[in-house]
Amino acid sequence: MTDADVVLAKVATMERCRARIAEVRSPARQPHLLPVDVEDLLAVNLQRAAQAAIDLAMHVVSSEGYGVPADLAEGFTLLAKHGVIDEELAGRLRRMVGFRNIAVHQYQALDPAIMVAIAEKHLGDLHIYAARVLDHMGLK
Repeated sequence: MTDADVVLAKVATMERCRARIAEVRSPARQPHLLPVDVEDLLAVNLQRAAQAAIDLAMHVVSSEGYGVPADLAEGFTLLAKHGVIDEELAGRLRRMVGFRNIAVHQYQALDPAIMVAIAEKHLGDLHIYAARVLDHMGLK
């Protein structure tokens, strides 16, 4: 059985990170931060949000008995297979795992332009994902 407190905590983490990214990227905040600080705050909050999204997927997949994912990205595949999220969103979330792996394991340097693109184009995916999980779990 899915633990509502775990689900709500992971959703809260994703939302907190989204809000922090918006704050750091706001024109009012930019003059008060060095560019390297903006990059660092963006990187850490993107990484935290991605990890919370992964943790949420793994919790739901495990507690609902959807199977055992072979890797972190497959958690989103299983959520799509069971109708929690659609396949298009699952694909975008699977790509987020790649970003998270680079950020955590430092396989290569994070490209600031990629981080900005994620912040501008894909943060909404986390909000949609959270809403669909909450709805599926009857927590909305």
